[in-house]
Amino acid sequence: MTEIVTKLQQSQEPCIRLKLYRDILDRENPEILKKLEEEVKNSLRVSLLLSERNKEGEISHHPYGKWYGAHWVLSILADIGYPAGDKSLLPLRDQVLKWLLSKDHEKHIKIISGKVRRCASQEGNALYSMLKLGLADENAEELAQRLMKWQWPDGGWNCDRNPEAINSSFMETLIPLRALSLYGRTSGDNKAIVSAKKAAEIFLKRKMFKRSSDGSIIEEDFIKLHYPCYWRYDILFGLKVMAEAGFISDPRCIDALDLLESKRVTDDGFPAEGKYYHLSDKLVSGKSLVDWGGVSKTKMNEFITIDALWVLKKAGRFK
Repeated sequence: MTEIVTKLQQSQEPCIRLKLYRDILDRENPEILKKLEEEVKNSLRVSLLLSERNKEGEISHHPYGKWYGAHWVLSILADIGYPAGDKSLLPLRDQVLKWLLSKDHEKHIKIISGKVRRCASQEGNALYSMLKLGLADENAEELAQRLMKWQWPDGGWNCDRNPEAINSSFMETLIPLRALSLYGRTSGDNKAIVSAKKAAEIFLKRKMFKRSSDGSIIEEDFIKLHYPCYWRYDILFGLKVMAEAGFISDPRCIDALDLLESKRVTDDGFPAEGKYYHLSDKLVSGKSLVDWGGVSKTKMNEFITIDALWVLKKAGRFK
């Protein structure tokens, strides 16, 4: 892996160099880490992500506007290593909380056949972002409690209003799992840790991408690599959350890890095999103000590669 590490050390993206230094090389020099975090904060990529803020510090769109609303901007900042504790982000946090804790939002929380039908990835992303970015207040506990209260008997979450739907959704379960695992670790709330462990079983018992019934692939997109995934699922995002939550050593991750390793391209990195955004400055759903490296069968995507290396490192496959 020496070649790929050398290439990533020369990356123009501060967030790539930060993750490499901190997460792959395990370097802990506080001065260098602070310098890299400041580079991330002041990078062109971050500047573009925050470019639609108004004079009040809010983004003048619905918080859930895909992928430009405050909800998504905060989730991306949390994922790329934006430094924690930046109070200039508080208006964005408050936008998201005002939406999620509103009476209007609560009207969409439905109980059908004894199960809460919610897009729990929304509360999950908000909780995770608040914690990672050092913006958590008393509402973090409220979000965590809601997620645990809404959890289905099988361990996950689903927004499917079909009364006959009995299985949790991969899409709606991964992000709440990520959030509750982090919340449990930072708050000491053992109930959240237990909830996250229960949610992990949704993926582990299906070996991260296979049907329980016959071992076939659940969805083809699950085995393609994307960045960002936003609320969607693929094996890399799934394995990343398993690593964060402490489940990557479970033998039921092996098939997905083998598949991930097989996707390395000739330059030793990992490609983007699909994308969920389109580059645009127009107000359309699915727009991104920044390019995340595009799609290629043969070219390394740095954002996917750095995450893949970290997952493989946590799994003991890269030293």
